[in-house]
Amino acid sequence: MRRWKTEDRVRTIRRTAIALLVLAVAGAAGARAQGESTAAREAYFGAVAEFFQLPRSEVTILGDWRLGADEIPVVLFVARKAGVSPEALVALRRSGQGWGELVARYHLTAALFHVPLPDRAAAGVLSSCFDRYRTTPVERWSEITLSDPDIVGLVNLRVLAQTLRMSPEAVLEQSGQGAWHELYLRLLGDADPWPGLEWRE
Repeated sequence: MRRWKTEDRVRTIRRTAIALLVLAVAGAAGARAQGESTAAREAYFGAVAEFFQLPRSEVTILGDWRLGADEIPVVLFVARKAGVSPEALVALRRSGQGWGELVARYHLTAALFHVPLPDRAAAGVLSSCFDRYRTTPVERWSEITLSDPDIVGLVNLRVLAQTLRMSPEAVLEQSGQGAWHELYLRLLGDADPWPGLEWRE
């Protein structure tokens, strides 16, 4: 079990302060709705960089390829698991291929995307996805077909739970209220320490 360390608290406080500063600057710019969207995106890219242990600049560059913010962690996750470059994946995604197609192309199975969740825990927007995991024997998870929203949701759930130090079920309780990167910013100040974080990748 991982202990909630002082450095984790300091990191969370620092991220919260940065996010609030970005929000304040965006609001002063005179475009509240646009500014909050930009603030959420920028704050989330910092979390994605932390999760994948990459320089923030690399994540920002991917974000400039006109993909939604919620798709950037999927690019990095699939690229790492498939052993291909993120740029190659972005090009394929922008050519019109869905995540389901790309995952199949690189022989990545549903087992790889699974996030641990208690059997009776509500799964929010991913309820149908987790129902398939729960009703399929583990040894047959490779036969589960994930939709694009399933893949995007599972990867983002992993990133949010890890970087916010929250349980997946706590994150899912708040899901369904907008994009995943926006959910990150809303939850940033409310994250409670959770020690069961051994499933990062």
